[in-house]
Amino acid sequence: MPRARPGAADVELPHLLIVDDDERIRTLLARFLLKHGFLVTTAAGAAQARRLLAGLSFDLVVLDVMMPGEDGLSLCRDLVGRWGMPVILLTARGETGDRIRGLEAGADDYLPKPFDPKELLLRINVVLRRAAPEPLPSPTAPQRLRLGDMIYDVERGELQRDAGEPLRLTATEAGLMRILAAEPGATVTRLRLIEEAGPRGVPSAAQERAVDVQITRLRRKIEPDPRQPRYLQTVRGAGYRLATD
Repeated sequence: MPRARPGAADVELPHLLIVDDDERIRTLLARFLLKHGFLVTTAAGAAQARRLLAGLSFDLVVLDVMMPGEDGLSLCRDLVGRWGMPVILLTARGETGDRIRGLEAGADDYLPKPFDPKELLLRINVVLRRAAPEPLPSPTAPQRLRLGDMIYDVERGELQRDAGEPLRLTATEAGLMRILAAEPGATVTRLRLIEEAGPRGVPSAAQERAVDVQITRLRRKIEPDPRQPRYLQTVRGAGYRLATD
């Protein structure tokens, strides 16, 4: 959850974790992001990041891929799988294949080095907006959608089983669900999903692949048999739609 800056009453600020083995980058990013209204904690590697995660809560992690010891992709998978935490990857490798591997690890965005801190700031704000609760739906819109033994709460953007067990969604997965659940049964084009929930600064072919990867991950959480999707359906040549019970 966001935390208040010490001395600022009733002001909640997003808390970011910067993980990079380059001390200069950590210091520069921390100073820059602090000036732009964030709380910032830094870690020199995955081991230190894990120690911090054991005792602190973060709203987003900016994570270097190439680090000594455990690399960023391994840590990213754990951040997403265990905590459902938004992740932006940083790396000196900017090839499309490397970006795809980062997005397949669950990252919400991917920024090659060297980069402009202002671009990182924009991407952080985009990912945080995706993860934030949406405005209340109109009174005529369904507020709870049934998907087999699961319920999707449109107002809260939360997915849970009948027993009340919540399912963690990444920021991108949550964004896709919000878009599809806003018009249950209607086809949403891949272009719209890419524009509203896809990664920024990635070639178009990679964006399409990244959205498909996130849809596949979402199906694993929703579908009784992800190979034969009942709820998150592909509309061939058009896009996807969310079918409900």
